[in-house]
Amino acid sequence: MKKKLVSLLLASAMVASLAACGSSGGNTSGGDNKGGDSKSGSGEAIRIINGKIEIDKQLKAFAKAYEEETGQAVTIESMGGGVDIQGQIKGYYQAGNMPDLFVIGGDGDFANWKDQVADLSDCAFAKDTDMAYTDDSGKVVGFPYAVEGHGITYNKEMLDKAGIDPATLINYEGFKAAFEKLDGMKEELGIDAVCSVAAESGQMYWSSGNHVFGYYTSGGQARDDKSIFDQISKGEFDDARLAQFGKFFELLCKYSDQKILISGTYDDQMAQWMNKKSVFITQGNWIDVSFKDYNGEFDSGIAPLAFTEEDMTGILADSPSWWCAYKDGKNLDAVKKFLDYLATSEEGQKCLVEECGMVSPYKSCKLSPSTPLAKSVSQYIADDNTYAWDWSNLKEGYAQRCIGGILESYAKGDLDNAGFVKMMKSQTKAYMNQ
Repeated sequence: MKKKLVSLLLASAMVASLAACGSSGGNTSGGDNKGGDSKSGSGEAIRIINGKIEIDKQLKAFAKAYEEETGQAVTIESMGGGVDIQGQIKGYYQAGNMPDLFVIGGDGDFANWKDQVADLSDCAFAKDTDMAYTDDSGKVVGFPYAVEGHGITYNKEMLDKAGIDPATLINYEGFKAAFEKLDGMKEELGIDAVCSVAAESGQMYWSSGNHVFGYYTSGGQARDDKSIFDQISKGEFDDARLAQFGKFFELLCKYSDQKILISGTYDDQMAQWMNKKSVFITQGNWIDVSFKDYNGEFDSGIAPLAFTEEDMTGILADSPSWWCAYKDGKNLDAVKKFLDYLATSEEGQKCLVEECGMVSPYKSCKLSPSTPLAKSVSQYIADDNTYAWDWSNLKEGYAQRCIGGILESYAKGDLDNAGFVKMMKSQTKAYMNQ
């Protein structure tokens, strides 16, 4: 359903994700922008569910400025990655308390709301991007706010000190050699672990089950090749590819801080890497905005999570999620105006690119990202070297209720590679067929 066109990615190469990605698990942050009708506002606040809690402050600052400019109040309700956001929205719907705008992450989420979303095809933003989410009839029903990329993020200063070229990190053997060398230099580098990986399934399933496992789904594949995705959707796997993925995940676990790996939160994972106590972290460019929280910034980049024996040179990059408008909301006209302003105005583009550190999906945006990981993502896009986020279209809850727990068991050592492959196949088939 959603449009994922390389032409748009290329057009957006040098411009700057509002995704349900990294966040303090389980946190929510209610809107603090309440207000009335001082200018041309509707008199009732637009209520937005934001799935990216690390830009909560930036969005609220923009909402406040928007109200001052237009008289239209906007309330931001931010939810962290550990929250079951779709479950929360379903609860709002059952209680007759639907927000004006709510987040979806792909086809699995959209299936819940296909009869409840408004047609946004007449909005200005819809004509300025090729990454809007569309329904079966081709109507634009989802507002994209970023292009986001992920793989395995590295501290380049440490790689340079160790004499490791990031360009060698394109296959299993390249990573194995790098991890072994860095592990032997822990005291010299001042690190506690080579990798910062969190595989606890209660709060971190979105990282392990979506982002890490996402490389199995489409890593190394042409953007229009959905063969692996189609296999998983039927509960099937390529045994050799799955075993390779498991072998690489085992390598990540071996060189990770075991406490963070098994029981760590997103904050634990982030603090270790941001404080230069590990070289790698399994996060994407959404963590750019967090550098200032740790009083610094260092040269860094994103490498492919290249689990295969053969070379994998690109990263997963796409529109990570969308805002859908509730069709029965009382503020629909005001919502459309707000979305157009955020996407196409100078103030909105500055918010998304400069304040939130994003890569813009809008053709009219001429701002270039200044943060290191957004720059890294932009270069992959410019080089036409990206893979699709097919994982986001898998059945709703797959990462949370199936994959996350299996990867946690593997990280704990409860499974060997053969056991991992067997459990993935049996539990996936059961989940997809229920």
